[in-house]
Formats: sequence, C-alpha cells, structure tokens
Amino acid sequence: MGNPKILICDDEEGIRESLKLVLGDHYNLIAVDSGDMALEVLSHSKDIKLMLLDIKMPKTNGLNTLKEIKKKFSQLKIIMVTGYKSVETAAEATRLGACGYIVKPFKSEEILETVKKNLES
Repeated sequence: MGNPKILICDDEEGIRESLKLVLGDHYNLIAVDSGDMALEVLSHSKDIKLMLLDIKMPKTNGLNTLKEIKKKFSQLKIIMVTGYKSVETAAEATRLGACGYIVKPFKSEEILETVKKNLES
C-alpha cells in the first residue's frame, strides 16, 4: 500500500515547501494554499490520512476550515500549525477536533514525530 497521504494547507509557500522537504521522503503529500482548496481536495481524495492546517490564513481561517472539514470528514486527523502560540487557540482547535498543535518555526523532528504519532493512533 505505499506511504500514507497527507494534505498540507498553509497560505505561505515557504511553509508548504518546508513541510514538503521534511515529510516528502516518508509520505505522499498534497499541498494547497487555502481552506477552500483543502475542502475541494478532500472531496475528491478519499485516502488522505492526515492534514496539517495553518490557523492564520486569508479568507477562511484555519479554525473555520477545521469546523467545516470535521463536519464532512469526521475521521480525518488534523494537526494545526500556527505562528502564534496561544493557549486559547490550542484549546479551541482541540475542542473542534484537532488532534495536535505545532508552533512555527518548527523543528523537523517535531513535525515527523507528531505526524508519525497521529498516523499510528
């Protein structure tokens, strides 16, 4: 069965590229720059196992995107990625169904470990 498929959703190309560099050898990756694009990809790809979702994005923010995705794809594991470490935001994301939280700038090991742990659980 190949590597698990992961969806990356971040409006910053640099972050998407960094995540691809870190995860690309281990996973099949799809990267998009908006919540709308993420929902579009999810509606056509049934085999995505995990999503990395930025919180601060133009148009629809990550928390609203998280709500929409959890309504339609309740089994999908979603790890929030943010440049703003906030206990309130982390708590809100968890309440909405996120299974993890990574703060930018992140370390490669942290991303790999969090992704691996969530795919195994």
